[in-house]
Amino acid sequence: MPEKYEALKEMMPMKEGLVVGVCVSEKRGTGKVNVGKGYLAKDYGLIGDAHAGSERPLSILPLELIERVASEKGIKANPGDFAENITVKGIDMGGIRPGTRMSIGEAEVEVIQIGKEIDASHTFSFHGIALLVSEGCFCRVVRSGRVKIGDSVRLLEEFN
Repeated sequence: MPEKYEALKEMMPMKEGLVVGVCVSEKRGTGKVNVGKGYLAKDYGLIGDAHAGSERPLSILPLELIERVASEKGIKANPGDFAENITVKGIDMGGIRPGTRMSIGEAEVEVIQIGKEIDASHTFSFHGIALLVSEGCFCRVVRSGRVKIGDSVRLLEEFN
């Protein structure tokens, strides 16, 4: 591919990436365990996770953010350590806002909130860092389906 097209490609936001973590916890206020696969149920969330059925049933973080923060803080971090359900890689999450839809594996989700307030219901941090508070992408499931590590994640149009 000619150089000018490579430069243009680098400037365009990445609309497709990969699932690198599918993470659950049995109770709120803890990190999550990367179980590698799961089922996203419409209007419910990730089956087996304590946040399923709540006001913020599914959370997503990009691996690139986790790796950058871990490097800056001198810690080791893996998918689920910051309490996210789905860890993605290679997708530009910077322009995502409420109403944005994504396909994740067989499922489709809609962003309902970016970040959240720290309150009594939010007591978890990993090494004193709470990425979901500032960077968390909270979603509702609009189409059920299976999801596993290696599945594609694609940004779809917005439905505001």
